[in-house]
Amino acid sequence: MRMKVILSRKGFDSSYGGFPSPILPDGVMLSLPIPSKSSIAYSDLTTPQGGTYLDLMLQLKDKIKLKKGSVLLTPQIQCHLDPDLRASAYPREKGWKPLFGQAGAAQGHLKKEGVGEGDIFLFFGLFRKTVRKDGRIVFDRETPPVHVIYGYFEIQRIHTYPFEGLPGWMEYHPHSSKGSRSDRHNAIYLASEALSFNPGIPGAGTFDFRPSLVLTKPGYSASQWALPSLFRKARITYHSEKSSYGWKGEYFQSAAIGQEFVVSGCPKVEAWAKRLIETNYSGMT
Repeated sequence: MRMKVILSRKGFDSSYGGFPSPILPDGVMLSLPIPSKSSIAYSDLTTPQGGTYLDLMLQLKDKIKLKKGSVLLTPQIQCHLDPDLRASAYPREKGWKPLFGQAGAAQGHLKKEGVGEGDIFLFFGLFRKTVRKDGRIVFDRETPPVHVIYGYFEIQRIHTYPFEGLPGWMEYHPHSSKGSRSDRHNAIYLASEALSFNPGIPGAGTFDFRPSLVLTKPGYSASQWALPSLFRKARITYHSEKSSYGWKGEYFQSAAIGQEFVVSGCPKVEAWAKRLIETNYSGMT
C-alpha cells in the first residue's frame, strides 16, 4: 500500500490569531496554536528558549484576533494545542507521544481519502522572520509572511468514537475533552514511536527554518507556491485543472479552503517527503 502525504495547514494566520507565527532569530519556527476555549493557556506553554508563549507573543503584538474581533493578550487567553509536537512545550505525563486531532468536515475528508497508519502529515503555516530590536523580538519588516513546512507526523494509530481504551495521559489534549469524546466525527491521531522508513528518527517532530522548507514562491503571495515539478503528476485534493486552485503556469495556487490537502498516487512525492524529513530533522525539542 502506497504512503499518502498530507499537507496540513495549522497555526496563526490573518483570520485566526491575526498575525504570522514567528521564525525566531535562532531559526526556531514556533507555530502558534489558534485561540480556542480549552484547559491550556498561552501562558502555560514554554518556548524552546525558556519563556512562555505569551511572553513572546506580547513582544510581537499586544492583541490577538478571535472570532468576534481583537482583544488584548492576557494570561487567561486559551489556545488549541494541536498538533502537539514539542515535548518541552507543556508538562507531560508518562507515556506521552505527539498527538494531532481533527473533527467535522476536515476529519470527514481525511476518512474519505483513506488516511491511516503509516501516512505522513507535513504541517505548514504562515510564518515571518523576526529580529532582536531594543531587547525585544519583533517581526522583520524586510521579509514577507510565507508558508513554511514546520513539522511532520507519521500515523501509528487513530482513536475514534467511542474512544475506548484511551490512555489517561491523553486527557489534556483538546480532542479528548468530554465534549469532543461524544463527537462521532472526532479523531485523535497518535504518532509512531519512530519513522517506519528511518527508525533513527522519531515518528513526529519539528524543523528549524531552512529555505528548502518554504512553500511560497519568492516574490509571490504566501499562497502561491513553488512546489517541485514532480507534484504535477500527483493527485492533490482541493486542487484540479477545473478549479481555481492548482497549477497556474509558473506557480501552484494553494486552496484557500480546507485544512488538509491529501497527496496520493505519486511515488516520487513519497520519496520527496521522506527526504525532506530526513534532511531537515534536527532533534526533539
